[in-house]
Amino acid sequence: MKERLIFHIDVNNAFLSWTAVLLLKQGYKQDIRTIPAIIAGSESERRGIVLAKSPVAKKMGIKTAETIYQAKKKCPNLQMFPPNHRWYYQESKKLFEYLSQYSPLLEKFSIDECFLDMTGTNYLYKDYYQLAIKIKEEIKEKFGFTVNIGIGNNKLCAKMASDFEKPDKVHTLLKNEIEEKLWPLDVGNLFMVGKRTKEELNKLNIYTVKDLAFANEKVLEKKFKNQAKHLKEAARGLDNTPVEPRSSKTTSISTTETLKYDYTDEEKLKDILFRQTEDVTRELRKQKQYAKTAAVIFKNNEFKNYSAQAKLPYPTNSTKEIYKLVVEIFNKNYKKDPIRLIGVRLSDLSETKERQLTLFEEQDKDQEKEEEIQKTIDDINQKFGKSIVAPASLKIIGNPKSKRNLKD
Repeated sequence: MKERLIFHIDVNNAFLSWTAVLLLKQGYKQDIRTIPAIIAGSESERRGIVLAKSPVAKKMGIKTAETIYQAKKKCPNLQMFPPNHRWYYQESKKLFEYLSQYSPLLEKFSIDECFLDMTGTNYLYKDYYQLAIKIKEEIKEKFGFTVNIGIGNNKLCAKMASDFEKPDKVHTLLKNEIEEKLWPLDVGNLFMVGKRTKEELNKLNIYTVKDLAFANEKVLEKKFKNQAKHLKEAARGLDNTPVEPRSSKTTSISTTETLKYDYTDEEKLKDILFRQTEDVTRELRKQKQYAKTAAVIFKNNEFKNYSAQAKLPYPTNSTKEIYKLVVEIFNKNYKKDPIRLIGVRLSDLSETKERQLTLFEEQDKDQEKEEEIQKTIDDINQKFGKSIVAPASLKIIGNPKSKRNLKD
């Protein structure tokens, strides 16, 4: 079996860099990456918080997610620029199209980062480190911004490597480098270990990634349940998840939303999840596909990402069945922290709804009847607008007081 080789490409300070490129194209005389500058949302939509900051602003103590008021107290001559998400999308698209020439297996991880599976291309590229340098320099020359590239034998290690030192760097974290490069790191630097998880690990006298790699799994299970095994595997640099490119036959469908302010109200968050579940299941039915796995994606006010997923009993594209699972995932995994972004992802997609034969034929008939009703609802919503109609049976799911839970 061939050793996997994965590149992780991450745009340095994407929003500020992309804004700088646009301003220079428009004749702006300064490169805002070289002055005290921030990208900040509007007062009404994000309470005037800092979305991105220049290196100069960072040196002056300005932090992402703090208010414009706080930032200006640290730097009175701070220059502010609004985000331009349409431009960011265009820059992202151009970057990914350029990168796809090196491997057809490209997975978009976010608007400004992706994975490239380079496994089996050794007959094309003899020296992968030099190839990564070549890609990095070409991006700088072609697009006017810099990237970091991490090289690893799996997605986790490639992602970790790209974060080692920024900006404009290439780093490796290969299997034979785990002990030297990964284990000495603070456990809080391990991908997907957030502030609270770090605090809980520290209480168990786990301070470095190496400590976690050799921790007693039964002790971890008492605190972290099913996540214990995942944490230990990550600390050992183990990850078998494939690089999954988008294609005409989609392997996953997802939607996320950056909220107008940081939400802690669980009813409101479930309302948003309901609307998002409607969107992804509608797209699922449009593609005539069925999902076996659902996930809920969170980003909190400290910009820490976490997510959780669960399996459905059988492949389905039913809004009711999938939303029921989404609510279960939310209830079990929401950390009660302020949420600034939330989303739903469906994966393990198939074109068939194969399920085990049941002795209860009435359940199968009910399932077929529900699918007919759902198709009718989709037709009505397509004609008159999204979410005009929803199944009344959804009132039993989530919070019964929610505005999204319709009455008979």
